[in-house]
Amino acid sequence: MRMLSNATDAFKSYDYPISAEEIIESDGDMELELPNGTERLGDALSISAPETFESAEDAKLAAFSGVSSKAIGRKGYSDRDPVCMGEDGPEEVSF
Repeated sequence: MRMLSNATDAFKSYDYPISAEEIIESDGDMELELPNGTERLGDALSISAPETFESAEDAKLAAFSGVSSKAIGRKGYSDRDPVCMGEDGPEEVSF
C-alpha cells in the first residue's frame, strides 16, 4: 500500500527485534500519506508502544493497525455487509 511505502523502507533498515519506542524515537515524525490526510508514524505506532517487533513485517502490520480513520475511504460504506439488527445504518445512496 502506498501510504506506508516510506515507512516500509525504514522498517527494513532496522535490526530486529526492536521495540515500538525505538522506532518512534528514530522515525516517529515520518508522515504517512493517507486517503484523507496525513498522520505521523509515531502516532500510528503509539498504540503498540510496549510491543517489540520480531520483523519488518510485524512493524508494518502494527502501523497498518494503528492508523486513524483518515486511512479509510468512505466511512461506514460497504456494499456487502447489512446493517446489524438494532443499529441505524447510513442512508442509502443511489448512484
